[in-house]
Amino acid sequence: MTESKALRALREAIVLELIESQNEYDFDAGLAPFSHPRFEIMATGQVLDGTEAVRDYWTRTRAAFPDQKSKVVEVYHADDAVIVEFELQGTHLGSLTGEPVTGKSFKVRMSGFFLFDKDVLVCQRVYGDSATVLHQLGLIEAPQEY
Repeated sequence: MTESKALRALREAIVLELIESQNEYDFDAGLAPFSHPRFEIMATGQVLDGTEAVRDYWTRTRAAFPDQKSKVVEVYHADDAVIVEFELQGTHLGSLTGEPVTGKSFKVRMSGFFLFDKDVLVCQRVYGDSATVLHQLGLIEAPQEY
């Protein structure tokens, strides 16, 4: 196996283990591959920088969505990143930002960019449609057709 293929395989294994650790709520394992944990949520503009900020976010989201899971759909590779398409789903059983709890579930396709410096994970950047999630949870109305 060439060095680039070995690095690609190592990065993919790190990312898949990270996703699984988040699914299992093993946040210590999820934080381990980062040199300095950084989690960016593009839909809201949130940047969670550092171990405490990332762990707190993961803890708060799992309190609001205790059955939250990510199901990997596809994995892609770039020069300095692993890109994952995934289905995120969960049931709204607690308040995340003060919103009323609906008890409804959501399922939405998202993508995550896992950025690396060689074999060290430096950032998880997530892109997704928060309006779809809010609509499925009954927190906003669907847009009217044009």
